[in-house]
Amino acid sequence: MKEINSFQLVTVPEELEASVKSRSVTIKGPRGSLTKEFKHLAVDIYMTDAKTIKVEKWFGKKKQLAAVRTVCSHINNMFKGVTKGYLYKMRAVYAHFPINCAISEGGTLIEVRNFLGEKFIRKVRMHPGVVVENSKGQKDELIVYGNSVEGVSQSAALIQQSTTVKNKDIRKFLDGLYVSEKTTVVKEDN
Repeated sequence: MKEINSFQLVTVPEELEASVKSRSVTIKGPRGSLTKEFKHLAVDIYMTDAKTIKVEKWFGKKKQLAAVRTVCSHINNMFKGVTKGYLYKMRAVYAHFPINCAISEGGTLIEVRNFLGEKFIRKVRMHPGVVVENSKGQKDELIVYGNSVEGVSQSAALIQQSTTVKNKDIRKFLDGLYVSEKTTVVKEDN
């Protein structure tokens, strides 16, 4: 069953600037700017006025209509990214051999050494716009932060996947780097 028209409106927050050009959405904010392309989705994206983005789909089936809300969620994540930023905390877990994390190239490359006592050095490169650093207050903690939720979460996932235990019982060998907290760079006042 095709629905004739399905649309959703996204309101741009006060302090942000948004622009849409041929399904490429650019958001400028206090922390920088983010651009995301939705050319792989057959939806119309345009600005009805300076502070409203309209995402609509004509004659879509159920699966295609789902893309409308997905695009809106991505745009809202971009709003949050350029105002508050995304910050993931990761903890090193080990039973015996202490995991050593060396960060180089201005926080864009992390080298994981001595994982399960292995001599092999695991090198993980961060996505563009993502910085990793060692935590000041907490031992064996990494902080991964940036404006793009995709970039930050993907970088954290790459770090986590670099320390997978091979040829052992993973219920017993729980060593690795794991995401412990997902939050924002700019903390909300409670």
